Amino acid sequence: MEMRERLPLPDAGATAAAGEALGRLVAGGDVIALVGELGAGKTSFTRGLALGAGVDPDDVASPTFALVNEYEGRVAVAHADLYRLERERELDEIGWDDLVERADAVIVIEWADRFAHRLPADHLRVTLAYDGDARVLDAVATGPRSQALLARWSAS
Repeated sequence: MEMRERLPLPDAGATAAAGEALGRLVAGGDVIALVGELGAGKTSFTRGLALGAGVDPDDVASPTFALVNEYEGRVAVAHADLYRLERERELDEIGWDDLVERADAVIVIEWADRFAHRLPADHLRVTLAYDGDARVLDAVATGPRSQALLARWSAS
């Protein structure tokens, strides 16, 4: 059973603030799957999440070319970007299974919908989309761990 939450985001600051609130709650082993078109705010959300996790947000850049960047904070943040990947086998080349099974870091994946079938069964999918002039965030928890995280995030 999925659990859902919807949040309006009037500006980029609200996007980062939503990420920061989630970042204060994440723990190693959490997987956050980010979905949204170019410019929807995935990296802004990740910078906020990193700040909440104790990482300097100025260190966070979209890992489009590196594919995975890691940052140390209260909890390590492994930030992956699947935008440039064209074939599923490229996931294996970057050590995908080991990455998403890490218990010592929160895993944040931009463009997670490109290979959604390779996500762990229990993850928090955060979709950022435009709704008129503003953005909207839709979060879907797909298992017990992500449901507990979403419940705490919704309450904060």
